[in-house]
Amino acid sequence: MRKVNVRDIPEDTWSSPKGKFEGAGRGISEALGRKRLSTDLMERHPFDVEILRVGPGKTPYPYHSHSEQWEFYHVISGSGSVRHAEGTTAIEAGDAFIFTPGQPHQFTNTGTDDLVVYVVADNPIGESTHYPDSDKWAVRSPERRLLRSEGLDYYDGEE
Repeated sequence: MRKVNVRDIPEDTWSSPKGKFEGAGRGISEALGRKRLSTDLMERHPFDVEILRVGPGKTPYPYHSHSEQWEFYHVISGSGSVRHAEGTTAIEAGDAFIFTPGQPHQFTNTGTDDLVVYVVADNPIGESTHYPDSDKWAVRSPERRLLRSEGLDYYDGEE
């Protein structure tokens, strides 16, 4: 049995070049030995688990959808809003929601405290991601490549 305590997992932080996207996460799966680029499911793990923290007024990622991946979210603390194909929905501590493949989504912390979310995603090999706002695709095989007709930066067209 592998065991970790979340408090012992270093928090990874990120910010886009112009600061529009910002967040932090504790990669529970990686702390338990997941090798994210492996194609061996015993090393890759069949799902990915993270504790995501988003500061007040911040959005962690561009609006996107996955070709194969399912994502489950459970709000641990804080409040925010989720942008999705049908509009925007408020979220708060205790809420749980799921996005199936092909459903675009993005969330923002609209509160005054950190938004902390437990994230579980299945981990399909060959996953690709579409970014509707910038009309680009990320293709994984298993590493990520962003492109239209040429290679692009992750935040290209987002800020």
